[in-house]
Amino acid sequence: MNKGIVYLVGAGPGDPKLITVRGLECLKRSDVVVYDRLASPRLLRHVKEGARKIYVGKLPDRHTMKQEEINQLLVDLALEGHTVTRLKGGDPTIFGRVGEEAELLQDNGISFEIVPGITSAIAVPAYAGIPVTHRDLASSLSIITGHESPDKLDRSIHWDKVTNATGTLIFLMGVAKIGYIAEQLIRHGKPAHTPVALIRWGTRVEQETIVGTLESIERIVKEANFQPPAVIVVGEVVLQREKLKWYEQKPLFGARVLVTRARAQASDLADRIEELGGEPCELPVIETREPKDEAVVASIRTALAEAEQYDWIMFTSVNGVDYFFNWLARFDVDIRRFHAARIAAVGPKTAEALRKRGLGVVQLPAKFQAEGMLEQLDSELKTGDKVLLPRGDLAREILPRELSGRGLLPVELDVYETVLADDQDEQALDWIRNREIHAITFTSSSTVTNLLELLKRKGIEDPAGHLAGIAIASIGPLTTQTAEEAGLTVTIEPEEATIDALVEALVQHQINIRLNV
Repeated sequence: MNKGIVYLVGAGPGDPKLITVRGLECLKRSDVVVYDRLASPRLLRHVKEGARKIYVGKLPDRHTMKQEEINQLLVDLALEGHTVTRLKGGDPTIFGRVGEEAELLQDNGISFEIVPGITSAIAVPAYAGIPVTHRDLASSLSIITGHESPDKLDRSIHWDKVTNATGTLIFLMGVAKIGYIAEQLIRHGKPAHTPVALIRWGTRVEQETIVGTLESIERIVKEANFQPPAVIVVGEVVLQREKLKWYEQKPLFGARVLVTRARAQASDLADRIEELGGEPCELPVIETREPKDEAVVASIRTALAEAEQYDWIMFTSVNGVDYFFNWLARFDVDIRRFHAARIAAVGPKTAEALRKRGLGVVQLPAKFQAEGMLEQLDSELKTGDKVLLPRGDLAREILPRELSGRGLLPVELDVYETVLADDQDEQALDWIRNREIHAITFTSSSTVTNLLELLKRKGIEDPAGHLAGIAIASIGPLTTQTAEEAGLTVTIEPEEATIDALVEALVQHQINIRLNV
């Protein structure tokens, strides 16, 4: 068997988008990923299907796997012929023990590559509004471990030289030793009033920053019960924070938002949340697919074969548009055969999907739901008109019922079906179990029912009760009705049933929380 290769990859400080392009390439091609707790779990979504994920992270009071065991694990995996990514928080060469891992790989004749990452020593202060150098304040910096016991710190750090060697001092992993570190810096010449900042979980939704001086910082840390992991910054550059704390000013900063849409549709909402400073947690609970029932497929073929007979085609979702055109291609039906039909759409996204295919729609309804479309088109609908309704198997019955009541001839076409998604993110489920989600977004009734069903299957007996106190964001009244009937309390509902309006409502909710409104 040929030997594999090991990529020793820096994952960056926490924000998953701060991984390098090369690091992401390695992650995507790997058969096995060996990762620790400082690497964002969201990066694991880029791993190819079937790849193994092995957690070897360390906690302050517990080591999941000793470093020597990790070293040997990488060797064993590569000897089995696997392509392996060792994913490490920050940069692997800065207190990441990458030298030990690479040395054993070299001794065993295994190819490896060290992929640098953005170090937390620089990125975390930057996210807290602290540039580690500044023309007027600091032209140099030192990066120092603060993780060792005091006696080891004294052996590894020459305090008399380090204290005043550079303008900025960065200590990594030193929260528990902050009092001793401050004491040594003062003893060796740093003024007691020197500014100090501690940034916990920097670049992530949990980011928290406290500021003091060398003489006060230990007391502040204890009073705040400030816990690791954190980066410690010592120097005048800390004073820049009041002007430059850009990340914490983002409107959704501090909010972890669960996105329950189908994976194919989730990225738009997730990207908006992330751009506004929140952390999207994707847990697709619905999956859309083509119907497999032969009778349903036959009915689609028959309906499309009668293309010239329709006076209207009414689309109620983007999915309806996408799957309708998939079926046209499958049965080789030219869209121009529907030349007699006028096209209507519920909502701007559905209309946009049609326009991208060169199809114009009649005027959009004021209410982006079936009732709104019927109200908008009331004067144009004629008795005897034949209406094609390409939609999902769970679509509401109000549209065909109302059309029939007005003397029209609706033809319902289940061009796709909605099912409970199989592939679930265990990290997202853990956040729900531990109530570490701040808001949940529902974009359809099926996302509500499927999430609750999923949680029941995962052992949460009373899902609605478990989610009590978490902000529930519903895209519109129909989804709200489903949620409330299931026992949830909806706290956020936009005036318009659109993703943009839903995001704006989330932002306003977060602002209200900060203002205690």
